[in-house]
Amino acid sequence: MKHSYKWILTSLLLLGCVTASQAQKNETYFTVDEMPNIIKCLPAPPSFDSPQFAYDQARYQWGKEQRKDSVRAAIARGDAIWGYEALLRQLSGAFGMDINETETPEIWKLMTTSLATTDQIRVAPKKYYMRQRPFLYYNEHLLTYQAEEDEEELGREGSYPSGHTARGWAAALLLAEINPARADTIFARGWMYGESRVIVGAHWQSDVDASRVVASIGYSQLHNSPAFREQMARAKAEFAAKSRYANVRTDDNSDFVNITDVVPDAILEIRYHGTYNFVGARIDGYEEPTALLTRRAAQALKAVSDELKAKGYRLKIYDAYRPQCAVDHFMRWAQDINDIQMKQYFYPELGKEVLIPDYIARKSGHTRGSTVDLTIFDMRTEKEVDMGCTFDWFGVESHPDFCGNPATGKYTGGKSKAGRSITATQFKNRMILRQAMMRHGFKPLDTEWWHFTLKDEPYPKTYFTFPVKKIVR
Repeated sequence: MKHSYKWILTSLLLLGCVTASQAQKNETYFTVDEMPNIIKCLPAPPSFDSPQFAYDQARYQWGKEQRKDSVRAAIARGDAIWGYEALLRQLSGAFGMDINETETPEIWKLMTTSLATTDQIRVAPKKYYMRQRPFLYYNEHLLTYQAEEDEEELGREGSYPSGHTARGWAAALLLAEINPARADTIFARGWMYGESRVIVGAHWQSDVDASRVVASIGYSQLHNSPAFREQMARAKAEFAAKSRYANVRTDDNSDFVNITDVVPDAILEIRYHGTYNFVGARIDGYEEPTALLTRRAAQALKAVSDELKAKGYRLKIYDAYRPQCAVDHFMRWAQDINDIQMKQYFYPELGKEVLIPDYIARKSGHTRGSTVDLTIFDMRTEKEVDMGCTFDWFGVESHPDFCGNPATGKYTGGKSKAGRSITATQFKNRMILRQAMMRHGFKPLDTEWWHFTLKDEPYPKTYFTFPVKKIVR
């Protein structure tokens, strides 16, 4: 069977070298005494003088041949990392969605609680049989990131069954139940995960084969728990909700709104529709001087507006949704080192060669539709509130922690290398905006006082392409 390795290798790059001794302490759906006893369920492993052991030996040699394939060897090393986070990151590609505690909390809870439950049943047979591991039998080394530490730890416990394989196959069973449309891909990756234990030299093939049965026994028992069934329903609902936004067309603006339709008194100063910006020209994709956001982000922004209006302020928007062609325009401009017509206004101390990637990147959160650049307007003075530096100023003076501590809201003073500073009042003004935005679900950027992204943005991986112009329905 041929496997596509691209998404597997990508996940490996994101993984650190985590020791096999890492353990998670999670609640379980059943105690170990309430789970089936594997010693009573499955036969003993093949003895070293049995005909069946010849197959284990042949498969061990097969595993050593697989190590010559650098791609497969890298996957096997990654699969050897012990831990729920490492395992779920390895399976995320096959599942079709990143699985982590922050972005998929219901799926994460189901998986970690379920795996903590099924993990329990492989402990007793390991201790009971204390089967010698292949790397010890052959007096060879493991193919893992930290072989010496792993060999010392694994050498103290039995080989039968394989804990990694049981955990990986149980995870595949659970993920395929959540996303049956990708079951074939999930199970192919789960099967490979078990094969990796033979390749690294940690387990015999018969250990791996028995472990898939162990996982199936544990998975079956999970369904007898009402708490498991309830959490599975929540995990499926979360997956369904997130899947609705996973494969949208980038030219589809159906879930976007005009900000002024939701926040009627918002003031628009769309800098990229004019020439007063760091490029000095109208930016591609800005067909009209308007501002768009996803519905969810716009509703959250309305809550911000309502709070600040009660304090005498209005929101002033510089930029919101930004099409990908605009970001591409920024990149072309940044690479033209001779175009510096706006340098004195926005980046006087910087050369253009440093703008990528510190200030300009090929992808922007704005293009996902739930990021907004804004300030506040004082209705009593009828002036824009003084924040100490202009929107799109490239320098430390734009940082929210410049001259103060955003976590405490306290002004500390200080100066930049260029000798610039902001006053206590200017820092306080920044905090008024920041704290209101954060109270209503937006997260700030640590380099721009004006930049905020909705934490629960509906399109975290979609970069839209439709132009900025008023939406008429």
